This record gives sequence, structure tokens and C-alpha cells, in this order.
Amino acid sequence: MTERSSTPDPGPAGPIRLSVVIPAYNEEGRVAPTLRSVAGFLAAREGGFEILVVDDGSRDGTARAAREAGVPLRILVLAANRGKGAAVREGILAARGERILFSDADLSTPIEDLPRLERALDQGAAVAFGSRSVPGSEVLLRQPLYRQTMGKVFNLFVRALVLPGVIDSQCGFKLFEGRAAREIFAKQRLRGFSFDVEVLFLARRLGFGLAEVPVRWTNSPASRVHPVRDSVRMLRDLLRVRWYAWRGEYD
Repeated sequence: MTERSSTPDPGPAGPIRLSVVIPAYNEEGRVAPTLRSVAGFLAAREGGFEILVVDDGSRDGTARAAREAGVPLRILVLAANRGKGAAVREGILAARGERILFSDADLSTPIEDLPRLERALDQGAAVAFGSRSVPGSEVLLRQPLYRQTMGKVFNLFVRALVLPGVIDSQCGFKLFEGRAAREIFAKQRLRGFSFDVEVLFLARRLGFGLAEVPVRWTNSPASRVHPVRDSVRMLRDLLRVRWYAWRGEYD
């Protein structure tokens, strides 16, 4: 991995209250508007913040577009595409904030829903994760029916094998207390899309309180998840989580 900074970022004058980690793979067309939305929202609030973009070996101009977005940020550039789980891990472990949010580059959940997760942490949770399936959530644009069906089947396996009681583990909008994030991601291993499940499993295993929080969500037609290939990999990864735990590899 190599790291380079875009817009000069001396960092906030005071403590960094919030770090926002955004993994990006071939997001040249979407990353700049996302960064402007996030920076604009956070700048209007109290408390120092930082934004980290993790370019996961993109083949397009993702890093350039991020640098030219006109907002203060850091960019971590991975030399090769390693997967969303690996990209988020790099960003989390590089973050300096007291709290750390990771958000998808398409802002399927709007940054304006961050206070919902913050309230859960204020009430004692260490990890608050957005959900599209609990009461109070709003799905503004749904996935095609075949993706909805595959997602429901995957969630059944998640609850049966790894995370009983969790309704929706896969929404890309999760907020952590900084200490919890660093401890969890120091142990996190999966590189693909099912890393969300592993992260919540580790949080629970380490004794950190979880809160599943209703959010708004809009399906992105340009999803990077292949409906067949990635679904098979994600099911296989659920078994890996159980295997790693049984072998003591998370200890």
C-alpha cells in the first residue's frame, strides 16, 4: 500500500471528533459529489473531522477526482484491488477520530442520517449500524426483485450461522467508537463484501454493544456486487468466520 495526500490537510486545530472512511473502487464519476456532500454536512456542525478516501486499486481516475473535489481529505491508495473489506480496514486503522464512520462512496444512505447512529452511541452502544429492514427504515429505491430475494436468503444464513438477532448486516453505513473500531479491525480478516458480517461478529465477540439503527437507503444501479459470483463468495465467507473462530484465530 502507498499513501498520498490530496488537498493539503494539516488536520483540524483541535481534537478530531469524527473520521469518515470512504472505500472507493472505480468511483471516478461519483466520489467528488459524495465528498462535497459529506464535507459540507460535517463543516456545518461542531467538532473537528477528517475524511479518508481509500482508493482500492482503481483503474480509473478515482484518486484524481477525489483530489480535485475541493475538500480537505487524505487519500490512501492501494497498489492493487484487494476488496472492500481490506480497503475499509486500511482506512479504519489509519483514522484518527474519537469516532469512526465508514460509508459507501455512492451515499446510498445519506450522510444526514449520521445523527441517528450517533444517538445510539450516546446511549451506550460501541457500534451502531444502519439497517434497511428494521421499523423506521425507509427504502427510497429498491433493488431488483432477484437481488432482494438473494439478499433475504443471505440474511437468513447470516442469522443462522454468525449473527443471531441481526436483521441487516450489509448496509454500508456503520459508526464505531474509536477504541472499538481499532480493536475490531485489528482482528478483521475478510477482504470481500461479507466483511460487514465479520466486523459485527467480532464486535459482539469482544463484548462491544451493538445497535441496529433504521436509516434511509436508495439502491444504486451501479452496484459492484455481482449477484451470483459474490453471493457464493459471501456464503463461503460465513463459514470462514465460523472456522476462524473455532480455530481461535480471532483470539
